[in-house]
Amino acid sequence: MDLDTDTLYDLMVEAARQVRDESESSVKVQMHKRMLDGAVQITASDGRLIKEVPVLQFFRKVTSVREKLRVLEQKLNNHKSLSVDEKAELQVFLTRSYGSLTTFNFLFAADDDRFKGVGGN
Repeated sequence: MDLDTDTLYDLMVEAARQVRDESESSVKVQMHKRMLDGAVQITASDGRLIKEVPVLQFFRKVTSVREKLRVLEQKLNNHKSLSVDEKAELQVFLTRSYGSLTTFNFLFAADDDRFKGVGGN
């Protein structure tokens, strides 16, 4: 996959922003207060409750996925045998993964802790 200069530049700027944000944020991510005693319920189409998970446990899993994506991103960016184009191609998948997780932004107390997809700054 060949990337044009503008796309490659945008990917590099986004990666730099994420590195900056990670180094600046030493504060633990907080769950929104309204969610503290909540639960996530999975129901079948007939209304039967299949699974119920405390929101705090669900929140921890979502933030764990984010941390694992960040580690993967760091390893990708520091990988010695991948070309710049290969790194950029894989970075697109990571950015899209972050974008998919925006569904769960309602869980976060601070806007800065929320997931950002392709259009996020």
